Amino acid sequence: MTGQSTVDIVHTSVLRSEAFEYLVGEGATGLYIDATLGEGGHAEYFLKRNDSIVIAGVDADESIMRVARKRLEPLQNRVSFYLMWFNQFFAEYPEDLPRPEGILFDLGISTFHYEKGERGFSFSRDEKLDMRLQSGLEISAADIVNEYPESELADLIFEYGEERLSRQIAKGIVTARRSGRITSSLKLADIVWHSVPPSYRYGRIHPATRTFQALRIAVNGELVRLEQALDSGLSVLKVGGRMAVISFHSLEDRIVKRFFAQKNKSCTCPPEWPMCKCGGQRIVDILTRKPVRPGAEEVSLNAPSRSARLRVIEKVHEGEL
Repeated sequence: MTGQSTVDIVHTSVLRSEAFEYLVGEGATGLYIDATLGEGGHAEYFLKRNDSIVIAGVDADESIMRVARKRLEPLQNRVSFYLMWFNQFFAEYPEDLPRPEGILFDLGISTFHYEKGERGFSFSRDEKLDMRLQSGLEISAADIVNEYPESELADLIFEYGEERLSRQIAKGIVTARRSGRITSSLKLADIVWHSVPPSYRYGRIHPATRTFQALRIAVNGELVRLEQALDSGLSVLKVGGRMAVISFHSLEDRIVKRFFAQKNKSCTCPPEWPMCKCGGQRIVDILTRKPVRPGAEEVSLNAPSRSARLRVIEKVHEGEL
């Protein structure tokens, strides 16, 4: 691809063609928001497929945005960059931007963070246990692992990691940290490995996978930010515009599915309101009654795509601003 000869790209964007067809299309014009820019894979694909659109790319991670800026340099006259969390971006939507025709959220953690993030996202190498996507965040993964009470740690791993052995893992972590602060990703993975039964160690995924997911979600406030961004993003989206969300685990997908279903109701006012104020009209139409999944060819070429789910809505009514 143009521009990639000098850029070391490690992440493969999933469902690119499907997201383009649902969200943009060949004849579209106007502004589209890539709310999770990452290394710029979706943005590059969209801009090359349609030379009449412009994109605003949003990401909270300065290191990965540098990669995207370099990758998209040949297309720089059609893309702008916003270094911030996506919920903040939509809540403080820039006055100089028109309302978007479409918004894309790709919620998967980029391969970049596993391969080059050096913040403890991966347990395949020994890295500092941090997991903050933005350096300004107060609490790191090491803070949680070393300072949370055992019961709170177990609840966090269960809720955000959907880990059924969360209590055994939390107990193992608390026991291990009595001998010294846990500061490395490899050390934490080893503790989890030895905290679970031997029969649990050789499943489809490494036994520490869900624990690491839980810590990452907690450190970055991912689920809260997602709920906020969906709501404020829909508010700035043009009527007739579309929102597409690619999720990778059930926690995200449930939030997206529930939000879309709520906005698809004829009345979306809170139940405690004495009368309808939203006009009794659906705010969105759901375009994907079942999530779109990658085909066999994409999964064979990019194994992490196997868990991806694409859901798309079209805004049909303004609702309450």
